[in-house]
Amino acid sequence: MSSLIQVLDQIPKSMNPDVLVGFETADDAGVFRIDDQRALVQTLDFFTPIVDDPYLYGAIAAANSLSDVYAMGGTPITAMAIACFPDRPDELEILARIMVGGADKLREAGVALLGGHTVSDPEIKFGYSITGLVHPGKVLTNAGAQPGDALVLTKPLGIGIITTAIKRAQVGQEAVRKAVQVMTALNRSASEAMLSFRCHAATDITGYGLLGHGCEMAEASHVTLRFRASSVPFLAEAYPLAEARVLPGLVAKTWKLLAPKIAVSASVAEPLRNILLDPQTSGGLLTAVHPDDLDPLLEDLSCRGVNAACVGGVEAAQDVKIIVE
Repeated sequence: MSSLIQVLDQIPKSMNPDVLVGFETADDAGVFRIDDQRALVQTLDFFTPIVDDPYLYGAIAAANSLSDVYAMGGTPITAMAIACFPDRPDELEILARIMVGGADKLREAGVALLGGHTVSDPEIKFGYSITGLVHPGKVLTNAGAQPGDALVLTKPLGIGIITTAIKRAQVGQEAVRKAVQVMTALNRSASEAMLSFRCHAATDITGYGLLGHGCEMAEASHVTLRFRASSVPFLAEAYPLAEARVLPGLVAKTWKLLAPKIAVSASVAEPLRNILLDPQTSGGLLTAVHPDDLDPLLEDLSCRGVNAACVGGVEAAQDVKIIVE
């Protein structure tokens, strides 16, 4: 993350007044105003396989890419596929299954697949560039959290730990099933619910984990986020794996980067701390909602089949960006 920030700092910021959200605040997607009623939401994401089944890998890649638009309060409308794949004719059926899985998930979201681009590469990578629409006055960014807001998380953590265990053949099929169920679930319902209430900020939880993306929200909003570790949902199978140090490499890297910005209570066990740092693929949305709207939002999410939880709150800026108790 730190090296990428150094690169981004060298790129001139856009001076176009219609750029409503650029890359300055590490937001989930860019937003460009078309007119007073419409703005484009644009994002791109792709990654290496995290499950063995090609079809499920494609579906997860699609859900993950769509999530950035949902986090901004937008409606995804079109997609372009990005595929890196070995130039071996005998494996083209695998690529076909990946693309079918992705296309089926896009169809579930009501998104039109317009085309894409492939590159010959010995390492498989797949994902999408997604374009969505949003009203310019209703864009949700990670920069609007206000002191007093409650923090709501819409999916459990632990995905990165379980997918790491999959690669090492150290996890059972039930854990794999649960992880796939989480990763293939669209964040559409959660996004629609957020727009019905006074949600001031939102982000999706992906590669930097809950604490990493929470830190980005705190910095962009000039506040401090306080998380209650005991209230954070996670897949039960992730805890014993974390105890056994079955962890993605990003956990240690993220902690090293964030340590000066985070205060973690000694009562938070190390496995749980690592789960809070765990990189997610197609993770849930973290939103800052007005406290009076917390219970109605949770009820609405439950009615939509989203098992969300209040995981903390927003406070005035302090010496650290994140407090975990």
